[in-house]
Amino acid sequence: MLNSSPVANGTLLTRDQLNTAYAIIRHNVRTYRSAGVVEVVRGKQNAEIAVKKLLDLQPSSDHHEGWRYFFEKTEMKVGTDPSHATDLRQAELEVRESKAQEADALNPPRFDSRR
Repeated sequence: MLNSSPVANGTLLTRDQLNTAYAIIRHNVRTYRSAGVVEVVRGKQNAEIAVKKLLDLQPSSDHHEGWRYFFEKTEMKVGTDPSHATDLRQAELEVRESKAQEADALNPPRFDSRR
């Protein structure tokens, strides 16, 4: 049997979705600028609720300027201070980007000469 719990809409959430930490991030879809982590919460459902609340409370001018919210899984502790969480997330992104660049350098794309 899967480790899951029912939710209101009838879908099941896994234990991972219930216990995993999620960072709520504010970003601008027009400028691609990030305003950083707003909050770190436990559980996918809580992350969805937090994003919905932020969007509901958001002034229309703010929304019109392109500011939106999304969530992503994180290894950060729930309740981490938003400015510290933003710094940690930026460091994680830089490490991922560095690894991707290294992998690209080691494995250059192959071109099919038959085309």
